[in-house]
Parts: sequence; structure tokens; C-alpha cells
Amino acid sequence: MATSEDEKQEAVNQKLSKDLKGTAKSLKSFLSELLDIRSDTDRDSTIEAVKKDIPFKGHNAWILIFSIFVASIGLNVSSTAVIIGAMLISPLMGPIVGIGLSVAINDIDTLRRSLINLGVMVGLSVLTAFLYFTISPLTGSNAELEARTYPTVLDVLVAIFGGLALIVAKTKKGTIASVIFGVAIATALMPPLCTVGYGLAEGNFSDAGGALYLFSINATFIALSTFLVAKLLGFPLVKYANSKRRKRIAQVASIIAIIVMIPSVYLFYNMLQESYFKQDAKKFVDEELMVYNESFLQKNATVAEYNSGNDPKIEVSFMGKEIPNSVIGLWREKMKRYGYLKNASLIILQNENTESFDQLQYMREFKRRDSISLMNKDERISYLESELSKLSKYEQQQIPFANISKEAKINYEGLESFSYADKLVSNFNTIDTIPEFDLRWKKEISKADKVKNELKLKEWLAYKLKLDTLIVKSLN
Repeated sequence: MATSEDEKQEAVNQKLSKDLKGTAKSLKSFLSELLDIRSDTDRDSTIEAVKKDIPFKGHNAWILIFSIFVASIGLNVSSTAVIIGAMLISPLMGPIVGIGLSVAINDIDTLRRSLINLGVMVGLSVLTAFLYFTISPLTGSNAELEARTYPTVLDVLVAIFGGLALIVAKTKKGTIASVIFGVAIATALMPPLCTVGYGLAEGNFSDAGGALYLFSINATFIALSTFLVAKLLGFPLVKYANSKRRKRIAQVASIIAIIVMIPSVYLFYNMLQESYFKQDAKKFVDEELMVYNESFLQKNATVAEYNSGNDPKIEVSFMGKEIPNSVIGLWREKMKRYGYLKNASLIILQNENTESFDQLQYMREFKRRDSISLMNKDERISYLESELSKLSKYEQQQIPFANISKEAKINYEGLESFSYADKLVSNFNTIDTIPEFDLRWKKEISKADKVKNELKLKEWLAYKLKLDTLIVKSLN
């Protein structure tokens, strides 16, 4: 009886296993049919079409000039619709796709033509935009121009996926024109070139360089996407009669591919780090600084600068009551809990109308003019001398941090950051305030040099500031 039950169960298990295998096979077949593009790829026609779009002469040159004028007008008047129209008619993609494809198929002649025409395209575009913005009666920057002065990680992602969509559309039998138009709009190659011309016309080389950087990033990742798709789809390599020449060409193409890929990966990583830094900076400001009720944070004046990771900083402005150094020191400690803010510095800007004088009861007493006027002459002189003495003592206790930090940087080249805060210390009978200086050294500085420099810096600060007690410590 038991044997019969086991046989039935075994039969059920076998049937279930067979059904699962059949389902998995059907799903695999469905996905393969859904996502496969090899069977509908016309490699020879694609190569011919890409080569045809590379040259910039005759009709293409004039179309480019006119589209640059249209885009420049759109940027000048901050009209998104006009800019999109210019991108639809501009023939900018040809040389960029040609570079990616020629490297993938080892076609050195096409690569040379693509690079030359890319240079012509960039030069003609910038020159046209420069002439327009030089003679244009409309001056001044706007949101559309400023948005094209520096690339973000989103620009890189758009260039990657836009480039993939473009080359996949070109490889299909019967090119999908709507996809090509859509990629031209999404990757936005033309506005940065127009912004370069604007920056040169205005003498603003920083904006011009940033816009050219944005264009270079977009063009690089479009070419890189073309290279990857051509390799994955198995585009045939160009055949050379001379085997040595073919081998040399393959080596040159591989080197070019590596030269393009490595900086591109680094740039993408750096932009990703900057994006994470700004996210953490916003989170830190919202969670830690916005909740401080003693003063008012000017959120619109908050600046987070990554500076390529060399000197990241967050600068915030407060109005109202002066924030104690102890609170600022606590904020700096909390900032280290955020993964991408560990090496960042926090700069607090406060208005001059603070209540530091209230702590000395100086301004508050002067507001009581009636009570002072009731005093006799000698009493008033005595009172004012006393308050002036307190004020002088308060000013003497203030450390000229800006000058001290500059001198410290000059004297110690390995010093990466230098911070100061007053530390409150209690023995449960009295409370004392001790100045504390935190140091952060560059990575290449040895531990022995850090200890040596820390002792020298402590002696220098004690002498410079005439302090009997202070704390100096390294954070790394």
C-alpha cells in the first residue's frame, strides 16, 4: 500500500518538474523573441548609413548653421520649444556615431574622417553661435543657458541610454526615424555648443569651458554606446589585404577604445560621487540645521560644493540669534555620520546683528536710557567704564580664525583642513571654556610627521594666541 502511494507521489513530482521545465523554456523563448535584435539587424546597410551621415559639407553644413542660429535664438529668449525645434533639424549625430562604429570594426579611415568632421562640426557650431551672441541685442544669462554650463550624472545617463537607442534604431532594417529625432532631443548636443559660443561672446570662459565639457561628455558616451552595441551585434571587422596592417589597425582601435573608456568611467564615477554628496548635504541641512529654532536658516543661500572631492564644503547662512560654538561643533560631529560628508567642511555664516552684546548686558542696558539718565554723572561714567571693560575682555577672547587658518596652511603644507570650536568642560563645581583645534592631514603625510607637526602647531598656537590651555588633535 505504502509503495503504491510513493509511486503516485513520484509521478506527481515528475509531472510538476516537467511542467516547470516547460514553463521556464517557454518564458525563455518568449524573452528571447521579445528582446532579440540580431535577426532584424542589417549590418551592411547600417555601416553604409553611418558613413553617409559623417561628412559635413554642402547641405549638411548649411542645415547645421541654420539650426545653430535657431537654437541660439531659443536659448537667448529662454524658449524650450524653439530649442527642441533646432535639435530636430540639426545633423550632429553623424560623426559621433561614426567614431564609435569605426573603433568597433577597426576602420581607421572612417575613424579619421569622423574625427575631422567632428572637429569641423564643433568649430562651425561654436563660430555660428559666437557670431549670433556677439551681434544679438538681447544680452544677459538665463535659466536655459545656465543649465548647459556643467554636466550632471543625469546628463551622462541620458547620453548612455540615448546612444544605445540611437544605434539600435540605426541597425534595424528600415531605420526608425522617430527614435533618431527623440535621441537628438534627449541628448541635447546642440545647446551646449551654443552656450560655448555665448560664453566666448560674453568673455565668460568658465561658462564656455563648462558647456564644452558637457558636450564632450555627451558625445563620448554616445560614441561609447555605439561601440558596445556594434561589438555585441557582431559587426564584421574591416578586412585588410596586409595581415600586419590589419593587426596594427586592430591594436590602434583597441587603444583608442581604452583611452575613451577609462576617462569616461572615471568621469561617471566622479559625477556619481558628487550626486551622492549633494543628496547627503541636502539631507543633513534638512535633518540637522532646519530644526534649530534659535535662528533662521536661509535655505536659498545654502551652497554645497563638491570640488571634485578635494575640498568639499557646505556653506549655510543664518539670521537672528547668534549660534553658540558648541552647537556648531556638535553639527560638525553629526555631519561625519553621513557617508559622503565625512571629509566635508561646514561653514556657518551669521548676520552681524547677533545677541553677543546681550551676553555682556551692554546693548540691553543702553536701551534703558531712562534708568541711565537718572544716574548722576559719576555713576554713569563708572557704569560705562565697567561695561567697556567687559566688552574689551570679550573682544580679547575672540580668536582671529581666518588669519590663523591662513598662517597654518602656509606653515604646514600637509594640512588639509583646520577647524576651531570652544569646548565646555565641567568638573561639576565649575565650568571652563577650552579652545579646541581639529586638524585633518593629507593622506600622504606619515604618522610620525603628523605627531611632530601636531606638537609644533600646538606650541605655535599657544604662543600666537597667548593661551595657557588649549586642545589640538588630529582627526586622521
